[in-house]
Amino acid sequence: MKQIFTSSVLAALMGCSLTALAQSNGNKTPISQPLVSHIYTADPSAHVFNGKIYIYPSHDIDAKDVKEDDEGGHFAMRDYHVLSMDKIGGPVKDNGVALDIKDIPWAGRQLWAPDATYKNGTYYLYFPAKDKQDIFRIGVATSKSPTGPFKPEPEPIQGSYSIDPTVFQDADGKAYLYFGGIWGGQLQRWDNNQYNPKGGLKKKDELAYLPRVARLSADMKSFAEPVREVQILDENGKPFREKDNDKRFFEAAWLHRYNGKYYFSYSTGDTHNLCYAIGDNPYGPFTYKGVVLKPVLGWTNHHSIVQVGSKWYLFYHDVQLSGKTHLRNLKVTELTYNPDGTIKTIDAYK
Repeated sequence: MKQIFTSSVLAALMGCSLTALAQSNGNKTPISQPLVSHIYTADPSAHVFNGKIYIYPSHDIDAKDVKEDDEGGHFAMRDYHVLSMDKIGGPVKDNGVALDIKDIPWAGRQLWAPDATYKNGTYYLYFPAKDKQDIFRIGVATSKSPTGPFKPEPEPIQGSYSIDPTVFQDADGKAYLYFGGIWGGQLQRWDNNQYNPKGGLKKKDELAYLPRVARLSADMKSFAEPVREVQILDENGKPFREKDNDKRFFEAAWLHRYNGKYYFSYSTGDTHNLCYAIGDNPYGPFTYKGVVLKPVLGWTNHHSIVQVGSKWYLFYHDVQLSGKTHLRNLKVTELTYNPDGTIKTIDAYK
């Protein structure tokens, strides 16, 4: 995982002040403030259940005993907290630990970005973790409450791999799990759903790695079909190559539906954009349309897009509180659509 840093991230890694970070970003002011400051949080998956907003983030910790490495080893998260709020702009409640890695029989380390959904009286939490062999798998845990505690299944979902699971339930009741992330997310080690420990990153002229999807079974705990690739195409109907790294998929998949169309959004990773593509069904193909959110302070970006009442919102993170790329904080801002269904690009700073 060769990291390519912007000037703002280099400043963060060097421990510079927030003032210095602001200067590296052109002295711009954030358009929104952190939702919570008592813990570090990232990768927000937001949902509305029974009229209330619930956020399922990663819980960043300052793991001083873990050395930074190119595989993201210092992103050493060990549990999940569920945040809740009655309305955008209202008080945010931390509902405590919803799931701890010590309670997951198969997991070894690193509880990265999760997602959640609700079906037939049960809440399902999907999460990535490295197993005892240090290979990322995706697990599922259940609860009767949206805030947990969640009880994990004894084994990861069979056939799952890599990171950043996100679940989408369509109007017909079918549910789909999207996932994948290159570099530290290990997607490059998987070819036709077979693991290759020597799998490498793409060369610039090779076709870029693609995210994955599988429809979930009725029990929401297993795949109903083989995992398949999600095609993301340019405006001419051609797939992106690795050199198109300002547009190609890197990690952080999210799917939402608007006016009958399916919007697949994702992070470009080393170029720090949140982009989106539009398709006619949950499997794609999806045609690239543009940038949802321009780069933020910090190396990573990960998001969710959710409707609350009559408005739409983008949940995301940056490093305003810490200035360190692995200690992030959640934010939210309104998202708007153009008349043609495209999304107006957001700049997190003004």
